[in-house]
Amino acid sequence: MNSHESAQMSFLDHLEELRWRLIKSITAILIGGIVSFLFIEDILQFLIFPIKNLSNPPDLQVLKVQGMFMIKWGVALLGGVVLAVPVLTYQLAKFIGPGLHNNEKKVMFPLVFFSYFAFLIGIVFAFVVLIPYSLNFFTSMGMIEVKNNFSINYYFSFITMLLLGSGVIFELPIIVFILSSIGILTPAFMRHYRRHALVFILILSAFITPPDPISLVFMSIPLAILYEISIGVSWMVKRNK
Repeated sequence: MNSHESAQMSFLDHLEELRWRLIKSITAILIGGIVSFLFIEDILQFLIFPIKNLSNPPDLQVLKVQGMFMIKWGVALLGGVVLAVPVLTYQLAKFIGPGLHNNEKKVMFPLVFFSYFAFLIGIVFAFVVLIPYSLNFFTSMGMIEVKNNFSINYYFSFITMLLLGSGVIFELPIIVFILSSIGILTPAFMRHYRRHALVFILILSAFITPPDPISLVFMSIPLAILYEISIGVSWMVKRNK
């Protein structure tokens, strides 16, 4: 077998491994979705809880015949994604593992733990700070003559978007570690584009928060801190190499 055929087989084997990693990841999401569906009533109560402490709580309405059915399965699937985050991170780490050094492979299992921990911190931040403030802001914009009747579909879409978006954003140091390990990011590159990153953080915060300066600051400060932490993570990876 010549070198070209050997390289081709290596490439095909790589694709085969990717296929199995994706299958395992999807299976983990489906299993997590089934487990979430078993506790779907408790999960829905958890997502509805933020409106109970509002000064002007809205009424939630189902506007479609199949509305609650679709909501329960959609929320269960998102719950499956949340539960499958450790598996997804592990599959990604194993896929890029052959390109890592031995000392980098040793941190793969701690990487899975910290990625899930960071994801949960992002969810807690959204649930405790971002969602209550956002709901208070939007419900306060109503009028005496106009009642706050929210479609439950839009409400859950809003809540889950903030929860998952915040969780993914808090994964920034983990993503930087992986990209730095394979040589895509360097601390010098991140320091050079720090100002550009801060502008991007402000724009991103403006999209995922209500249009007022206080909530913009609430979201921008943690993102800026995460970016600085990510620079330190990239520096540690480069030093170890």
